[in-house]
Order: sequence, then C-alpha cells, then structure tokens
Amino acid sequence: MAQGLTTYILWGFTALYWPLIKQAGALELLANRVVWSLVLVVIMLVVLRRPWSWLKSLRFVWPRLLAASVFIALNWLTYIWAVNAGHVAEASLGYFLNPLLNVVLGMIVFGERPSRQSLVGIGFAAIGVAVIAVVMTKTIWVALVLATSFAVYGVFKKRAVLGALEGLAVESGLLVPIALGYLIWLGPSQHLGTGVGPTLLLIGAGVITAGPLWLFAIAAPRIPLGTLGMMQFISPTIQLLTGIFILRQPVPPLYFVGLALVWVGLGFYLTGSLRNTRRAALVAGEDI
Repeated sequence: MAQGLTTYILWGFTALYWPLIKQAGALELLANRVVWSLVLVVIMLVVLRRPWSWLKSLRFVWPRLLAASVFIALNWLTYIWAVNAGHVAEASLGYFLNPLLNVVLGMIVFGERPSRQSLVGIGFAAIGVAVIAVVMTKTIWVALVLATSFAVYGVFKKRAVLGALEGLAVESGLLVPIALGYLIWLGPSQHLGTGVGPTLLLIGAGVITAGPLWLFAIAAPRIPLGTLGMMQFISPTIQLLTGIFILRQPVPPLYFVGLALVWVGLGFYLTGSLRNTRRAALVAGEDI
C-alpha cells in the first residue's frame, strides 16, 4: 500500500517538474525522457536480476508494442506541453476521464458488456465534458487527447502482455532512434550539457518516469484491484490542486460544475467496479 500510494503521489506531482526545464521545449523534453528512461530501466532490470527470456516473445508482439509506444509518446508530449503552457486542470481532467474511456474501448474492441452503472457513469462524464467545453473550448482537446491516447495505449498493452519495467524498456527502445535523431538534429541548441542544472533535470526526466513505474510494478500485484482502482485518482487530484494553488492556473467556476459531473460518473464506475471485484472474490472462494 505504501509503495502504491507513493507511486500515485509521485505521478501527481510531476506537474511541478516540467516547468523547471520548460525552456527546453516539449519535444526536447520528450526525447530526453525516452532516452533516459531506457537507460535507467535497463539498469534496473540488471540490478534486479530480471530474466531476459521475455525478449524471445518480442518478434510476435512488436507491432502492438510499437503502436503502444506511439500512443504513450503522444500522451507524454501532450502532458508536458499542457503543463508548461498552463493547462494543468485540463490535463488532470484527461486522467479523470481515462477509466471511463477504458470502459468504452472495452465495449468497442473487446466486446465487453459494461454494467448499467458504468454506462450511467459514462453519461455523467460526457455531460461534464460538454459543460467544461463551454468555458474551455480551445483547450478541452488536451483532456480528450490525454484520455484517448492513454486508453488506446492500454488496449495495445493488454494484447501484448509484459511486466511494467519490461514494457517500458521495449517502448522506450522503439522510440529511442527517433529521440536520438531529434537530439542530434538539435545539435548545439539542445540544453543537455549546457550546465549542471539543465543536464540533471533532463536526466531526471527518465528518473521520474522509471522510478514510480518500478514502485508500481512491485505494488500492483499485491494490492486488491478495487483498491488500486480508487488509488488511481490520487494523481489527477494532486495535479488539479497543484495547477490551481501552486502553478496559479485560473479556472472558471463552470469547470468545477463539469468536474463534479465527471466525479459523479466516476462514483458510479467505482461502485460498480468494487461490486464486481467482491463478486469475483466470492466466486474464487467458492471454487477453492
């Protein structure tokens, strides 16, 4: 539980990290995040003495992992840009919407049958987004891109099962040639090596990616699914609070009306999810 909470808290406070090196620009920050994530994850896999047998399966699943890499890169790029452009509230909304969008994609892609509560939750969330769009017409796309890209990323990951660290190693590895090519193209104008501060912050982009993911890989298998589902809302809540009270993003009152509707939708989703988890646990107990 402590490791899981730490993971979500760290993810929530990443909104404070990117402005420290915003002069590098979103693309350069993304490129460094990809490169240093791969370096650190490989080090972790070696230190933890993880077996490398999973590499043999890559020839069967690499197209799915490549697609997953594209969507997670889009998610990272959008989030970095949004935070540095002062749109943290919209970014947090994207991650509040993500679980409900997962339900929609589950219906479309996997033919899953959501509960009536989940459908009601999706309805409330859709109304909430519509309300927010009235006052944030030009930036509502940030929330929608973040929610959609992360949900689609999850679809491809579900079809190419790998451990959290192994998955990040593959995704970063597939993106590294493009990232390195971009950094080489930047040449002397890039910020890596221009001083101790900027260099450490750019390397730290990999640390804040791989570090929490390592904790999550340890914690997730040991935490009940229902508990994990509730904990995932810690991150966007922290993002929203830091955006309003620390980064001083002005948020119109109607945004909170829309967000309240999204939270009502999440309430329906969570109660249904917890009920299904308990039912599954009871069935498992009967099987035993």
